[in-house]
Amino acid sequence: MATVELRFSAQPEHVRTARLVAAAVARRAGVDEAVLDEVRLAVGEACSRAVGLHRSHGITAPVSVVLTEEEKAFSIEVGDAVPEPGSAPATSGARGGASGGSDEPESEGDGEDEMGLAVISGLVDDVEVRSGADGGVIRMSWPTALAGVRS
Repeated sequence: MATVELRFSAQPEHVRTARLVAAAVARRAGVDEAVLDEVRLAVGEACSRAVGLHRSHGITAPVSVVLTEEEKAFSIEVGDAVPEPGSAPATSGARGGASGGSDEPESEGDGEDEMGLAVISGLVDDVEVRSGADGGVIRMSWPTALAGVRS
């Protein structure tokens, strides 16, 4: 099982790099060429969502992307450091940005959040979304065409 880990600061300009790396690793893992555009789009949506969450909550921790080549599948996990609402009161300081009104950005972000998740669900058949006190993860996977053949 080969794994590539990518961590980047929550800046929109880094999302393109994450998409390019994901497509290159997916190609190497044996994901069908016809599906690579979906991989790029899904990773772009997931990374954009994570960047938006970090920026709206004033979190400086990097966004993480873990790309894993398994025996018959290729998976990508995009992680953010935004705690689930209502979990771990000790993290509330990290959530409060410079603007005192955190309710408005969160409610706006929720709409964008749902839209991004809907787009990802439309692109990827196997999607799992988890969130907890340490942040959230979107896990996506695709079958590999070259499961038994490696060069």
